[in-house]
Amino acid sequence: MTDVKEKVARLRRAYAPHEHRPLGGYLAAMGTYAGVTATLAGLVKATGRPVPERPAAADVVLLSVATHKLSRLLSKDAVTSPLRAPFTRYERPIGSGEVMEEVRDSGSPTRHAIGELLSCPFCLAVWVATGLTGGLVLAPRLTRLVATALTAVAASDFLQMAYAVAQQAAEGDDDKD
Repeated sequence: MTDVKEKVARLRRAYAPHEHRPLGGYLAAMGTYAGVTATLAGLVKATGRPVPERPAAADVVLLSVATHKLSRLLSKDAVTSPLRAPFTRYERPIGSGEVMEEVRDSGSPTRHAIGELLSCPFCLAVWVATGLTGGLVLAPRLTRLVATALTAVAASDFLQMAYAVAQQAAEGDDDKD
């Protein structure tokens, strides 16, 4: 066992000699993701739900926007910061109700990897998309309803931002008069 630990330590040093990278935590996260995916596949098989050969384009678009919104909501929204707090540390607001956080350096590779996952909308999107896709097969009506709500919120976000930009432009025009 000591020989294996030495090889792993050498690999870690060779991979990132000037920076700590939680490779063990990443392995744990990948194993958990594989387990979640296998569980979803097992549930689909056990329930006998048909898996579409080719998802409908409308479902792909709906789940894409919903994945984007839910990933940002979970990873950046100020209101969901209590979910991330055990793994991240608040840095500053970044506008539109979102916050920037840094991963806590706790010494635990798994905790560090979870912090990276929870504070990165791009990383979290893989998990969200997998859950929504599994939901589309196992509970299509409910999943489409939830995805529709998330898509409506995403569209609202863009409209709010466009309104704010238009309002600032109008105020800028008023200053010129």
